[in-house]
Formats: sequence, C-alpha cells, structure tokens
Amino acid sequence: MTGQPIIHFVGSLPLPDAEMVFRTLAEAAGPYLRRLPDGETGIRKTWIRFLQDVLAQNPAIELARDVPPFKFTQWDGKLIREIPRLRIKLGAKPDPNTFGTGYAEMAIESWALFQQLQKAGIIPATVKFQVSLPTPIAPTYNNMVPSDRPLLLPALTQHLISEVAKIAAAIPNDRVAVQWDVCQEVLALEGYYEAGPVDFRTETIDVLSRIGNAVPTAIELGYHLCYGSPADEHLVQPKDMAIMVEIANAIAGSVARPIQFFHMPVPKGRADDAYFAPLDNLRLRPETELYLGLVHYDDAEGDAARIAAAQRHARIDGVATECGMARGDPARLPALLTAHVRAAQAAARA
Repeated sequence: MTGQPIIHFVGSLPLPDAEMVFRTLAEAAGPYLRRLPDGETGIRKTWIRFLQDVLAQNPAIELARDVPPFKFTQWDGKLIREIPRLRIKLGAKPDPNTFGTGYAEMAIESWALFQQLQKAGIIPATVKFQVSLPTPIAPTYNNMVPSDRPLLLPALTQHLISEVAKIAAAIPNDRVAVQWDVCQEVLALEGYYEAGPVDFRTETIDVLSRIGNAVPTAIELGYHLCYGSPADEHLVQPKDMAIMVEIANAIAGSVARPIQFFHMPVPKGRADDAYFAPLDNLRLRPETELYLGLVHYDDAEGDAARIAAAQRHARIDGVATECGMARGDPARLPALLTAHVRAAQAAARA
C-alpha cells in the first residue's frame, strides 16, 4: 500500500446497536475507513460465548459430565470463567444444517442498515461492509473435549462455509469483506489448550485454508490473529510476533484466492525491536496488507513508539486496537477513536 494507512476496526464495539456503531465510526474515522463492521452487538458482545448453548442444544452433542470444566484464564492467572465440556454422543454424526448460529441472518440484517446509511451519505461511498466471523476451531477448542474435536470440526466448518455462501448470495460481493477471527488457534500454538488427536498446526492450517478458499473471490478476505480479550486483556501475552507470522505465512501459502489483509496485535508494553523482529520473515503476497493492533488508550507516545518500531521491520498498511473493543470501558471509546486517527496520521508521517 502507498499513501495514508487506514483505520481497521476488528469487530466488536461497546455500543448498543449496529446503527450507532455505523454512525459513530463513520463520523470519527470516515476518511480513513475501507471497511466497517456492525459492532457485534447483542448476543455477539461476548464473541462466541453464546455458541456454548448452540452446541449444547445440538442433537448430536451432549454435556460431558465426567470431565472437569475448562478453566478459562487470562495471562495473569485470573479465572474468567469455567466452561462446561461437551462431547459427541456415542454413534452420532453432527449435521452441518443443525447448527443455529445465525451469523448469516445477523450479517444480512446489518447489511440492510449499512446500505441505508451509505445511501444517505452517513457512511462514505467507498467503504465496504465487514462481516467478522469466528473460525470453526474457536468454539471447538473452548467447548469440546479434546478427543472429539475431529468429530465436530468437519460439520462446523461446513456450517460456517454455508453461512458465508448465504451472505454472498444476499449481499453484492464487491460491497462486502469477510474477516475470520483466529484466536483459539493462536492460543493453541502457545500451549494454552490440551493436545487432541491432530496436532494443532496441521489442524489450524487445514481449517483456516478451507474457510479462506470458501470465500468467493469477489468478496474481500482478511484474517484477524488474536490473543483473546474476554476481560479486555490477553489470555496469553505473546513473547513476540513469531507465532502470528508463522500462521500468516502458512495461510498465505495455502489459500489459493487473494487475501486482502492480516491483522496482528501489539501489547501496550511492546515497542522493542525484539517483539517486531519476526516480521522480517513475513511473506505476504503483494496484494495483502498488514494491519497492526497497536492503538492503546491514553498512550499517544506509546502508540508512536510502537509504530516506529514496527516500521523498522515491515510496511504498516493500517492501524487498529489489539482486538474488539466491546469488553472495554465504554467511556474510553471516544478517546480510543481519536487515538486511531492520530495513529494513522503518525504512521503516514513515519
């Protein structure tokens, strides 16, 4: 990319509904936007937590009462919650058509509002509607007993591919972008989850390639790599960007269609070259942009330092926060939006 870096919003916002999200972000960052998400309001505010019930209610799945719940902890050992483990019923085979996630329906509903506001001039005419979706691995690693992951993943993968197909049939493909949210995969490679029958890297690259190739080429495709933010803090603090670079390189090498962007987080305390050095080995195609989640609340000096350090190792095409902002303090949102603009301007000057 040449010229002004864009502002990328990962997905979730601490606002009550999609209309307020669209209006607020367009007003704050309109000239810097290329895509705009709907804020993941309602049941998606806690990202995939509602999928625990979706899976538990599936006729092929049951509660694993003999297995302790998974302790969902953040980087400092704080217990976020305990997640009951699920398993596939003996002899059952999950049907992709029986998962009522509602992602396509919610996206199509938000698109109608997006289109209305864009026609009214509220959203800039060149901005595309961004649909942020969890990968099928996300609820599988969080909720299933490890031994049953391979029994669920094919069906859940096909279900989410079908949701993308519904979105593609309902929304003009040149007006929409699909972002796959890659969190549990990153955490697994950090040693966060118990091992299952298939090694994490093989499983991750296979699934991420399948769902990437399933997005029609006329629709923009991106991947948000993530260390989680259920309490607005990472579940694991990355040592550096090596695992994210490894995943991005593998996806770039295995997805046949163009990939428009990768987003990668940068913790607040990391403006050192050691964190960014793995970007020296990033091998993206010319059409693929790199967005860094280096914008932090009330830290303009730190944002500038992170930008400067990152640009010693890679071209930065966009700025963002580490993850979605819905789990943060809503009172911070105006300042964070201002910080996005300031960071985009600083990246252009650097």
